[in-house]
Amino acid sequence: MSTVIAFIIIFGALVFFHELGHFIFAKRAGILCREFAIGMGPKVFSHKKGETLYTIRLLPIGGYVRMAGEDAEAVDIKPGYRIGLLSSPDGKVEKIILNNKDKYPDARIVEVEHADLDRTLVIKGYPEDEEETLRAFLVNPDAVTIENGVENQIAPYNRQFGSKTLWQRTLAIFAGPMMNFVLAFFIFLILALVQGVPSNEPKLGKITPDGAALQAGLKEGDVVQSISGSEISSWTDVVEVVRKNPEKEVNFIVERDGKEREILVTPQAREAEGEKIGIIGVYSPVEKSPLRALSYGFEETVFWTKEIFVMLGKLVTGQFSINMLSGPVGIYVSTDTVAKSGVYYLMKWAAILSINLGIMNLLPFPALDGGRLMFFAVEALRGKPVDKQKEGMVHFIGFALLMLLMLVVTWNDIQRFFL
Repeated sequence: MSTVIAFIIIFGALVFFHELGHFIFAKRAGILCREFAIGMGPKVFSHKKGETLYTIRLLPIGGYVRMAGEDAEAVDIKPGYRIGLLSSPDGKVEKIILNNKDKYPDARIVEVEHADLDRTLVIKGYPEDEEETLRAFLVNPDAVTIENGVENQIAPYNRQFGSKTLWQRTLAIFAGPMMNFVLAFFIFLILALVQGVPSNEPKLGKITPDGAALQAGLKEGDVVQSISGSEISSWTDVVEVVRKNPEKEVNFIVERDGKEREILVTPQAREAEGEKIGIIGVYSPVEKSPLRALSYGFEETVFWTKEIFVMLGKLVTGQFSINMLSGPVGIYVSTDTVAKSGVYYLMKWAAILSINLGIMNLLPFPALDGGRLMFFAVEALRGKPVDKQKEGMVHFIGFALLMLLMLVVTWNDIQRFFL
């Protein structure tokens, strides 16, 4: 059960911060955000606050922010339609009832001659209580349509995604992956503040209770000066000498409380990468400093970003294997393994996954954020946007291919781990 909870928390956090990036910059640009969703598929939970419906959905395969104008937006109110209008005291229409008008006895019934809820925000029609009189009704920019009892806020053109500048649209899309890198940085920062930053000083860190170091009498904080005659100037030197001497007694010269001590230690043997190495059960020393923690957060984020790009490079060089990809099942299994090592390892795993999610979304593939940014780049070069129908078709095909890949990867994960 703990693994399930850990998986839900990690998945939820990664998707939440990704979508939060889209949401914040879309709102800053004045775009109407209809829904903020974690997960895909049927709704498990929903809550409406302000203009936005916040939902948690059943399938843990992503999330989305549904911005006005990304889909067909205009309400199709054709001439001849009979609709009900509820207006505010200033005379502007606040609610447009499309059906079941008998449930709204105070609504003014109008036969539509012309309706524009996109730009002019005007409905022209013939009220039932005024025969042969054509009236124009101004519509409030925040008005809602009501169909089958469900309210849906209209989105004038200036609230739609497509009405914004190329820079505003680019920021709204790029902000999602960007937030994944920001999240990773803060996780590494928190780990550094709590645990300390690994240091390369020739000093002993935490001593394990079952290691050779404790049995021999070494203590945390001992400064290593030499080992069996080899001068030691860094933690790397300590590790190198110990690794080369499995089950061989070595002579540690350490400084403790201002005094020099000589301690004999026999490193235990362990198999690693097909060879026998020595270990003594000592962690590296750590440094606790807010400034060092800041730099460590940045360094770790850059390091893992490079590592993931190296793996992606194998796609180009032909060293790719489908086992290098993991879907929800593979990530769950890996999370289970990491969770057994403790909460700090789990936090680091979450940071790495966050970077991975950010990079994957920036790939120039249709349906991903990177694919949309690619279309923006084409728009910048052409001086005009790509035809919406053509772009939509490309993204639809890309999404279908991604879902197919997800199914293949998930089935491969099931075969690897459970069959």
